[in-house]
Amino acid sequence: MQKQITLILLSGLVALALTAAAPPPSAKEILESVRLQRAQQQTDLNGQLREDEKVIPFRLSQNGPVIRYSFSNPDEALQLRLGDNDSRLEEVTRAGVEKISPAQFDKKVRGTGVTYEDLAMKFLYWPNARVGGENSIEMRNCWKLELKAPSRQSAYSNIYLWVDKEGGALMRMDAFDWSGQLAKRFRVVSAQKIEGRWFLKQMRIEEFIPGTQKVRTRTYLEIKK
Repeated sequence: MQKQITLILLSGLVALALTAAAPPPSAKEILESVRLQRAQQQTDLNGQLREDEKVIPFRLSQNGPVIRYSFSNPDEALQLRLGDNDSRLEEVTRAGVEKISPAQFDKKVRGTGVTYEDLAMKFLYWPNARVGGENSIEMRNCWKLELKAPSRQSAYSNIYLWVDKEGGALMRMDAFDWSGQLAKRFRVVSAQKIEGRWFLKQMRIEEFIPGTQKVRTRTYLEIKK
């Protein structure tokens, strides 16, 4: 009986050691899981961008890999397509659908701190990426990724990205300019459960004055049930 208990304990210790020794996923695998998770959602919700006294409502709709932000007064629709190897941001008008080029990425969405580049999420496809460790963000265990831009088409030279280990949600992003200064920070403030699924409730986007830690603009992206 004693021998049997010893064997059981040894088996448990071996299994525990093997689990502890399991290597973490690569940055490529984590980014692929983030893209897959985002491309599988079906959504039709109201949202708003809020900056100081300015409130800009929009409709957020998603059908798989196609995400659309619809604004009014004046009417405008921005559409993001998440592909296997790249994303494509488009402007939808009565005349049709037109691709938004990288030359337009510095344009601000309705005059807020959110740019077209932020919506395009090109960083999810950057090939130069590595896992830089693990952190807790809003009590969620996250992988910390370090991403480097493949070219100067991006306003950001490198990005630190925190990804929820369990659900693949983007919890925080610190984006740096080409001088190595913190340019913008995105952080999930709260989440909500809608029809049994977790969705973003509020995200804070802070734009910094170059070379300082002073906030130039603070914008909130909020999703309502």
